[in-house]
Amino acid sequence: MRPGTLTSVVPSRTQPVRPSRVVAALGRSTPPPPGPKPVSGLRRWTLRIGATVLMLGAAGVTFGLFGVAGLQVALRLREVDVPELAGQTVAEATVTLSDVDLAVRVEPLSRIHPTIPAGQVVDQDPVAGQITRSDRNVKVWLSSGQSAGAVPSLLGQSERGARERLQEDAIRLLGVSEIRSGRYASDAVVAQEPPPRGTATAVSVLINRGERGATYVMPDLIGVYASSAAEVLRARGFRVTQTDEYPYPDPRVGTGIVLRQFPRPGFQIAHGEAISIEVSQ
Repeated sequence: MRPGTLTSVVPSRTQPVRPSRVVAALGRSTPPPPGPKPVSGLRRWTLRIGATVLMLGAAGVTFGLFGVAGLQVALRLREVDVPELAGQTVAEATVTLSDVDLAVRVEPLSRIHPTIPAGQVVDQDPVAGQITRSDRNVKVWLSSGQSAGAVPSLLGQSERGARERLQEDAIRLLGVSEIRSGRYASDAVVAQEPPPRGTATAVSVLINRGERGATYVMPDLIGVYASSAAEVLRARGFRVTQTDEYPYPDPRVGTGIVLRQFPRPGFQIAHGEAISIEVSQ
């Protein structure tokens, strides 16, 4: 354009601005999504109750586990290790077991052992090292020595003589049974097991205590004067003892009257047996 020339300025056509561009230019994004809905009161209480139930359940399981564990500990505290008893005497084994709250029980049959002397423990049950409950018995078997001894004849001997003979031969007296008969001598061995000329570590004997004498029926002494009753009974060979006296509630009953007696009326009694009476005061 040359100078001095008036030229009209025609404004250029502007392009229309779209709304999306305006939004982008201002740095605004699309509106955020709606937030969570508020929890109603009923649902809130439901959630609280559920949480409480879960907590109580967990506590119950915890206490249950502690209870089981406590019971197991209590049971283990009552368990002990069985000590070794081999080679100990009965007295020594008794002390050893008492230290761990156990007791000894000697079995009647002894066992042959090549090294453990007679009279000492050769075997036990439960065995050493086994765990058992306290306050229980431990069975022990004693040694009879290297071999069983020859059984002597004890027939006709007294009980004391039989005991002494067995002790000399290192044989234990296992048991004594009794009979009463007039066919054999009184207080004498009439049988033994095992029989003589065998070998054994223990022997049982049968002793005759003599024929039982005449027996009488115990009379009823209740209501009788004690002095009169005692005089008659003593004259017949009985021993009468007054054990007690006490007042009787009926004033018509005088003093010295038999109120109780033993044996009771009707029982069989023999010469020399004791009769006890209680009298009124």
